[in-house]
Amino acid sequence: MLLTYSDLISESLLLFLTFFGAVVVALVAGISFHECSHAFTADRLGDHTARMMGRITLNPMRHLEPVGTFFMLLVGFGWGRPTPVNPNRLRNGPETGRAMVAAAGPLSNLLLAAIASAPIQLGLAPWHSPFLIVRTFNWGPDDYAGLFLASLVIFNVILAVFNLLPIAPLDGFAVAVGLLPRDLGRSLAQLEPYGPALLLLLFFMPFLSGGQINILGGVMSPAIDGLTQLFSGGKAGVFS
Repeated sequence: MLLTYSDLISESLLLFLTFFGAVVVALVAGISFHECSHAFTADRLGDHTARMMGRITLNPMRHLEPVGTFFMLLVGFGWGRPTPVNPNRLRNGPETGRAMVAAAGPLSNLLLAAIASAPIQLGLAPWHSPFLIVRTFNWGPDDYAGLFLASLVIFNVILAVFNLLPIAPLDGFAVAVGLLPRDLGRSLAQLEPYGPALLLLLFFMPFLSGGQINILGGVMSPAIDGLTQLFSGGKAGVFS
């Protein structure tokens, strides 16, 4: 991610530092709140595994995985430390309970996006997507604040939308298994071992095809733009 947008330095060092700071804050806060929400929901549903491991906390050190965080900052693809959950201990049953725990993570990211967008909605800062910046001539402090907040909104929306994809090991897979009719859900669950390989293939497909094929971008872009528009009234432009 930061390698891709390092050319912002040529536009303005302050612009890049604002973007960098927003990415770090969005990922650290987003992942921490995401995993804490998993742990809290599982605990409320009867599985205290995460509580016993000290995961019901917003302390980033409990949730960030060093290698995954490094890759997420560098190229926009990474991972946090998975929250331990025993589906058989969840009072709503393993499928439904697991779906509820899984959904809590992406929903928490959407909550953070809504909070970050509030100053923009109130007119206290303008919307400046880091993916659509043309020039920063005559920018004032409120513009840089708008860029920072817009980046927080966009990256938390990205975290939510990406994690809701119905591909293992993403949260959306557990949500789909829990929401689908039992027979269909169990059939989908049998595909879980193939999820990581499929996810990697989808991620690297744009690079392997010279940018000609981008299934992830095509699927995620409408949802990202729609949610960003809903929260802030601005366009994300992530895959523009």
